[in-house]
This record gives sequence, structure tokens and C-alpha cells, in this order.
Amino acid sequence: MLVVDISGLNKSFTRDKRALKNVKLQVREGEMVALIGASGSGKSTLIRHVAGLLRGDRDGGKIVVFGETIQENGKISRGARKVRAEIGVVFQQFNLVSRLSVLTNVLMGLLGRVPAWRGSLGLFTKSEKMRAMAALHRVGIDAHATKKARNLSGGQQQRAAIARTITQGARLILADEPIASLDPASSRKVMNTLDRVNREDNVTVIVSLHQVDYAKDYCKRTIAMRDGAVVFDGPSTQLTPEFLRELYGEYSSELFADGSGDETRPAIEPVAKKDLAIATS
Repeated sequence: MLVVDISGLNKSFTRDKRALKNVKLQVREGEMVALIGASGSGKSTLIRHVAGLLRGDRDGGKIVVFGETIQENGKISRGARKVRAEIGVVFQQFNLVSRLSVLTNVLMGLLGRVPAWRGSLGLFTKSEKMRAMAALHRVGIDAHATKKARNLSGGQQQRAAIARTITQGARLILADEPIASLDPASSRKVMNTLDRVNREDNVTVIVSLHQVDYAKDYCKRTIAMRDGAVVFDGPSTQLTPEFLRELYGEYSSELFADGSGDETRPAIEPVAKKDLAIATS
């Protein structure tokens, strides 16, 4: 089953520069796909279009998610709201309400599925709260449920954002550089969480990453972007330093953990099966 189908998508923020150039790609159910590229390559812009948060140019581009048109020819479709309920978005800056409890933030994932009046008043049933707690348990931070979101570490906040998508019941997760501001240990926990949700729940995941190491460790398929265009779509095993230098030239160093792009650099250790369990803080 096709989950995402994009054809001929362009986006111009100014007359003389296109942020997206004739993007065409498909993502199937159950895939975990990495989206890589140097800064300004169009990764975040593409994710926001798939989520229906940005409109493409009015030149025939089309995005279909779960068989429903999200947007076409620069117009958001009437049915987009219904499809958005199936899409969970995880942003780099977490997008949690800092003054609210972690549990309340996770319950916000239900806003598209409960009556508007209940959502606006923050009224949730016991079963809904149990559902949110179960999601927090899965990502390993249920012990922090009553804390204010601002009191969590960056990695914990990101896992709370993922718990929100689990509570939502999202069938597609769009993660926009979810580990860009995290230390290596926290990055691993967040990527392990996304990996587990993908494998255990068959949730399709598209995750934009700034470091190739994580794409190779967690995603069988990688889509590489440069200057708004897709320049590679294939097995992550092909992402050698030499190949990336062919794609990105001097900017390829941005895509490695140590910034070197040197094949002799110490590799990030492969993920052992025992490490895929969600670690608690």
C-alpha cells in the first residue's frame, strides 16, 4: 500500500529561488525512510508539505497520503483535515507546551479525535489517560508524567513528542530532524523509539536527518536532497563517503558525525538487538 505519493512538487519562496524542484517520490506502508541533505536542501520544507502545513506552487504538483489528496496545484484539499488525524509530526524543537504536564501534552495527540469542546477544555476520559500513560511507558518516560514539560531533558521531551503521536494513533510519523539538538546518547534513545514504533506497530516513518550514520543504522532506504531536488533514492548501504562527496562535494562533511567525511573516522557502533529496547531515564 502506498502511504505517500508525491508528484511534480515545486515550492518557491521567492521568484528566483525554488525550495523544492519537481519532487517525485513514493513511500510504502511500514517503511522507515531517512531523508538526508545539507542545510537548506529542502528536507524540512518537504516534510511540512506532506503534513499539509505548506502549500506548493500552483503548477500541477500533487501530494496523496493514504489514498487521499492532501494538496494539488497549490491548494490544500478539503479532505486534508481528516488525513492529518493519521499523521503525527515530530519537530526538532519538540513543540510541547512547557507549562503543562507531560501527560497533558501527550493527551493533545487526541485533539483531532475527540469532540472539540472536550479538547478545548482539556477534558479527557480515564481510558484516554490510560492510553497516554501506556504511550509514555513505551517510550520510557512514564515516571515523568506529572512533571512540567519544561523540566524534562531535550531527549525526554522528544520522546514525549513521539508518545503524543502514539496516543494519536498516527499511521504515518514525519520526524523533522528530531535529533539535531541532542547529544549522542539521547539521539540513540529517540531513534530507538522511532525504530520500535515502526517495527512493532507497522507505522510508516519518514525521518529527516543531518547525519548519515543514523540513516545507515536505522533506515534501509534513504532519500537524499540537494538544492530542493531528490538526487538519490535507494539503499542506505550505498551512502559511502565517496558517493556522498559525488553528491554534495565540499558540503558532504556536514553529513558525518564528526564533520570529516573521512572513511577512517571511528564509526558509530552498530545497534545491538538488546539496545533496541527503550531505555528509561
